[in-house]
Amino acid sequence: MLIFMLRRFGTMVLTMVVVSILVFLLLEINVESVATKVLGPYTSQEQREIWLRENGYFDPAVLRYLRWLGNFVIGDFGDSVRFKVPVADVLWPRLGNTGILGGVALLIASVIGLTLGVLAGMREGGFRDRAASVTAILTTSVPEFASAVFLSVIFVFNLQLLPGTSGMAEGFDPAQLVLPVMVLVIYDWGYIARMTRASMAEVMMTHYIRTAVLKGLPYGQVIRRHALRNALIAPFTVIMLQFPWLLTGVVVVESMFNYKGFGYLLVQAAANNDIDLVLSCGLISVIIVLVTQLISDIGYAFLNPRIRVA
Repeated sequence: MLIFMLRRFGTMVLTMVVVSILVFLLLEINVESVATKVLGPYTSQEQREIWLRENGYFDPAVLRYLRWLGNFVIGDFGDSVRFKVPVADVLWPRLGNTGILGGVALLIASVIGLTLGVLAGMREGGFRDRAASVTAILTTSVPEFASAVFLSVIFVFNLQLLPGTSGMAEGFDPAQLVLPVMVLVIYDWGYIARMTRASMAEVMMTHYIRTAVLKGLPYGQVIRRHALRNALIAPFTVIMLQFPWLLTGVVVVESMFNYKGFGYLLVQAAANNDIDLVLSCGLISVIIVLVTQLISDIGYAFLNPRIRVA
């Protein structure tokens, strides 16, 4: 298990280095373009050259990359052109906001998806199975922007029960989280339910489950003690895979409701050519994705003894 973790950690570090190099080259290898994006297209050549010299852009690309990576490691992400503050001052609060939104949505979606998936998989082909499967397919087929508009029409304009934006201008307001969370849950729970249903149906067909039922054990006990743990191994991986999606996939939801989160920040950074902010958001995204995958692999190994033995 220790060797497995070390290998995964080494792969994670190597991936982060490779991605950081690619992102750096894409955004900063053309130093003239960098100066134009930061200072604007109407500045003179002399002004751009002065800015480039002051910020070390005439140094070799390798030296600039190592300097940028070293600053990133110690928490110095540079300055945001869009917000006129250090990148860290705007990045961490926005990441925390997305963590709140995504965490609440993932918790609710997991509870609904796991519950309905288990109920559907217990009796494959039955009414509960068909109803849950059809509903899951329908909800996951609706894009987030469509469900956001649909829910806004109902709860904001018709019923006037919820606010139409989630800017949190006057501080944290749970009511402003309701619509964004609803949109994410509607889109996400179906994936978890479908995977749980398939895993549960497969477990229910195994010999040891049939043997337990034929021996006369109570059906509920068979489900709780024997079927449920094995059936939840695959859904655990699916749930862990939702973290990367929630990190960057909430761009549409955050933009629709003006929610000040990480996804909306990335859109603003890209729209305003905020290079330091784009670089930082890109690398932070990679780190979070790789960490969640590492946790997923470790958790899967603990849940499945065959993986742990291997």
